[in-house]
Amino acid sequence: MLNVAIVGASGYTGLELIRILHCHPEVAVTCLTSEQSAGKRISEVFPTLRERCDIVLENLEPVRVAEKADIIFTALPHKAAMEVVPTFLTLGKKVIDLSADYRLADPAVYGQWYEPHMNPANLKKAVYGLPEIRRAKIKKAQLVANPGCYPTSIILGLAPLLKKGVIELAGIIADSASGVTGAGRSAKVDSLYCEVNEGYRAYGVGGTHRHIPEIEQELSLLAGTQLKLTFTPHLVPMDRGILSTIYATPCKLLSVDSLAKLYRDFYAGEPFVRILPTGSLPSTAFVRGSNFCDIAPVVDPRTGRIVIVSAIDNLVKGASGQAVQNMNLVCGFPETMGLNGLALFP
Repeated sequence: MLNVAIVGASGYTGLELIRILHCHPEVAVTCLTSEQSAGKRISEVFPTLRERCDIVLENLEPVRVAEKADIIFTALPHKAAMEVVPTFLTLGKKVIDLSADYRLADPAVYGQWYEPHMNPANLKKAVYGLPEIRRAKIKKAQLVANPGCYPTSIILGLAPLLKKGVIELAGIIADSASGVTGAGRSAKVDSLYCEVNEGYRAYGVGGTHRHIPEIEQELSLLAGTQLKLTFTPHLVPMDRGILSTIYATPCKLLSVDSLAKLYRDFYAGEPFVRILPTGSLPSTAFVRGSNFCDIAPVVDPRTGRIVIVSAIDNLVKGASGQAVQNMNLVCGFPETMGLNGLALFP
């Protein structure tokens, strides 16, 4: 049995990790931390866990946490993660980090979008944790940088086109809409019910969203050369889910059938990517609570462009579910273990 600690367990991604790991046959959650709720039972913070997980939350003391766990999930904000991850690594623990701290390979880029990196040496150890693209490296990793939610939906949507070199690298556009849980659980005016309900708005417009360098880093690696894209996120008055609509220009006009085949072939055998039948489009309602990414590639014959629509649950495939998928790979478990739950509908 694998002993697991979740650092930062009182946020939405922490709760989702507990929910998923509770059904994992090879895992025991042995330690949960929360600076704000230390001393309380996790079931007091999240009543959904009553009589299923009643562990008392602890203050974050890295050495003490490491004593209780074989593998550690750090579900902390950026900067907070890199303050503790080096200790876990030094103590020989494997870490799945859900923050942005180890996603960017270049510390200068991290500094440009966030702040100066505190331990850039560990960036060389980190493996970007998108299993469909980096599976072999993830299996050997001590530190996995779990991808962001928007990047997951966009990278999976574009990967077949870039890897096969069938689209122009200039002029790629991604519009993504996210549920409010993407903003986290801490109190913010912009996330209040009255601020969000009955509204739909863009934010991070004009190339300012912090996920942009992560998206461009991974897309550039797939393309084999540097590229830039236009990315605009939107906030939707729903709890969870991300729908990304991506626009690209093909190098030569593709038929609907050839485009669909390209995607089916690329993702053949992938347990959590579903390429929808021609004429069907993804909906966040059909992936809610699951680790699936649904993708529909479409040809617009009027403009000649390709339109890719992808849907994920931002808390599952966009965060905690993907983190468990990475844990399974790192620890040698079947990749789908604990993640076979179906979407919640309606």
